[in-house]
Amino acid sequence: MKGRERTKRTADKAEKEKEKEVFAEISLDQNGTDSADEDDIVDADGNLIFGPSETVDGEEGEQELPEIIPDYASDDSDEETNNTIGNVPLEWYAELDHIGYDINGKKIPKPKGASKDALDEFLDSMDDPNAWRSVLNKLEGENVVLSDTDLDIIKRIQSKMIPEKDYNPYEPTVEWFSSQTETQPLSAAPEPKRRFIPSKTEGARIMKIVRAIRKGWKKTTEELKEEKEKALPKFYDIWAHSDPDAKDKHMHIPAPRMSLPDHRESYNPPIEYIPTEEEVEEWKALDPEDRPQNFIPKKHPNLRSVGAYDRFVQERFDRCLDLYLCPRMIKNRINIDPESLIPQLPSRKELEPYPTALSVVYEGHEKRIRCFSVDPTGKWLVSGSDDCTVRVWEVLTGRMVKSWKFEEPVQDVKWNPNAEFSILAIAVENDVFLVNPGVSSKEVDEVTDEVFANIWGKESPSKIDWKKPSAAASALGHRVILNFSKNVTTVVWHRKGDYFSTVCPDAGGAAVSIHQISKRQTQNPFKKSYGLVQKVQFHPKKPWLFVATQRYIRVYNLIQQDLIHKLHPGVKWISSMDVHPQGDNVLIGSYDKRLCWFDMDLSSKPYKTLRYHKSAIRNSTFHRTLPLFASCSDDGTLNVFHGMVYDSLDQNPLIVPLKSFKAHKVVDSLGVLHCEFHPVQPWVFSCGSDNGAFVLKLFA
Repeated sequence: MKGRERTKRTADKAEKEKEKEVFAEISLDQNGTDSADEDDIVDADGNLIFGPSETVDGEEGEQELPEIIPDYASDDSDEETNNTIGNVPLEWYAELDHIGYDINGKKIPKPKGASKDALDEFLDSMDDPNAWRSVLNKLEGENVVLSDTDLDIIKRIQSKMIPEKDYNPYEPTVEWFSSQTETQPLSAAPEPKRRFIPSKTEGARIMKIVRAIRKGWKKTTEELKEEKEKALPKFYDIWAHSDPDAKDKHMHIPAPRMSLPDHRESYNPPIEYIPTEEEVEEWKALDPEDRPQNFIPKKHPNLRSVGAYDRFVQERFDRCLDLYLCPRMIKNRINIDPESLIPQLPSRKELEPYPTALSVVYEGHEKRIRCFSVDPTGKWLVSGSDDCTVRVWEVLTGRMVKSWKFEEPVQDVKWNPNAEFSILAIAVENDVFLVNPGVSSKEVDEVTDEVFANIWGKESPSKIDWKKPSAAASALGHRVILNFSKNVTTVVWHRKGDYFSTVCPDAGGAAVSIHQISKRQTQNPFKKSYGLVQKVQFHPKKPWLFVATQRYIRVYNLIQQDLIHKLHPGVKWISSMDVHPQGDNVLIGSYDKRLCWFDMDLSSKPYKTLRYHKSAIRNSTFHRTLPLFASCSDDGTLNVFHGMVYDSLDQNPLIVPLKSFKAHKVVDSLGVLHCEFHPVQPWVFSCGSDNGAFVLKLFA
């Protein structure tokens, strides 16, 4: 192939030599002079090139333009070159013996003198008369001599003139279209009738297409598309996680817009937006990420007095970081029926019985009622108040049976849960009174008095003083007085009725005390306190003690004397606590309006957190025999819930809201202070204010 091109190139050169000799013979006139003008140009091969302004008169006197020589007068941007290395740096071939490759992949040797140094090039330029008009063709590696026309074009370009010499940029304008707006039509002929009649020819063509479609000769665009899709091979990417057509969809996610400026960023903001000196100092003391805005509003008399914003570059940089480091993505929205997300709860009629209406109101206390308790038989109700009295009521009738007067307000009162005894534990300031109310049967009262009579004959060391009341107090039912160093806030009975525990939050390590009546003994199970103790509860079946501090609940084994569980309710301040009769679930109320249900077999964190109250929760309690629990709050409401605990570990407890009572009115930001269930019936008691009086209510 290379030999053919070389032979063709030699033949073209010989033909050009012949043409040169012919032109030399023709160009001589009779006098033997050359007939070419001075402005004509002869190229390097001896070809005659007419000047740009040369004209020749024809037979009809028309102007004829000179023939265009493609080598000089046309664009050579697509001119083929012998060197086909492409757009690569020529320095790659500086140390090689060739300058590139031709179309056949053969090496093109460097021309002679290509490796000359600066001295040789200087000597050659002094000997060559055309050195000043030579240009190096780096691709071919040889010098090209510029013609006079090329030099003239270069001079005109340097002089900021039009490269073409005879080009006239100011030729007269030829208005191919009139610049005058014609208001009248060129023809006023009326529209022909055929413009308003359907074309018969087009109708025939359409009917022909319709017949072809009906008979199946011609297929619609959709049918052709389906056939084309069926003809495609059934290959797909088995590892792809998405639709293959999604790659062709360009999903543009616009960047989030910057927030618009507000009145603070005005050069003349309102007075209320200008901070004081104290606010400026507070702003400077904050960390940059905690500041509400990154500038201090200032007031300027006019807009030209506003200086340059010194944080502009930093804000633009932060904006770029947000766009760069926070990628945006499209998440497919999952269409889920909202009803399917709501748990399917049973009907409230299926969960009966539970309290539904107000039944009895117990009136008689003159000040706020703080606590009350129901005896294990469910016949009697005892209440303590800030009027320093403790009263016993008959549950069914609301009749007050007995009353005791103390010197200080009553903090807590609890009835012994064992029906074989009739004992009241009353906490008043630093003392706890054990009282036989004398409202039970004669046999129960005798057994109770016998228990207290037997404890005085025993001597046992105790850290708390067990005092025998006076004869007058004994006549009123007082049997034992326990004296503490700090105020007692809570009294809790063990299910057997022989033990009870007291809480003195300010007593430090002696905050929790456990007392045994039969041995007249008091013990402090903890040497130190891990926080301010709020409530304690005995486990209904095991020798465990639940101790609630402000934020945690610890469960201790009293026999092994070690910590078993630590519950994390996630509240700020625990206000109440109760243990389910089965012992595996705990109910917590808090002052930050949360009611937490713990399943100790499931986790140390709440199984359910209920937020139905608008104010602090004062108490929460379980029913002893029915699947019910309740909570009362300072918003004046009493909420009753269904709480079923299953024996199977595969089923979680079922919690269903049943009833919300507007039990009492809110007075001095205090609403319902205590609530408790009847031991047998589905009844719930509450205490609070109502129409200016402090009463207890029974909802049945």
